[in-house]
Amino acid sequence: MSHSLSAPDAGRVVVACRLTSPELRQRKETVIASLKQQVVSRHELPAGFAYEFKGSDEVVDELAEFVKTERQCCAFFSFELRFGGEGAVAWLHLTGPAGAKEFIVQELGL
Repeated sequence: MSHSLSAPDAGRVVVACRLTSPELRQRKETVIASLKQQVVSRHELPAGFAYEFKGSDEVVDELAEFVKTERQCCAFFSFELRFGGEGAVAWLHLTGPAGAKEFIVQELGL
């Protein structure tokens, strides 16, 4: 299944999900559903969003799993994980090219 929010132009990155296997799709849905419930706050960035989470080892593991999954299906994303407050806080910065913010909201529901 492929979802695209922009038509390809010469030199333009296509914002589209490349999920093909049911296993990968299920893993992505499970990880996203769990992370949605754990978002402490969301801040808009120029090219995406920053999400704040508690900095527990379990959340850090889920964030790493999310990044690994999304790298396979949505290679247009840029990911940045930040940790602060003596491990009390974890941040995920999820950004991308034009159309990425809309894709994050519509396709990921984040």
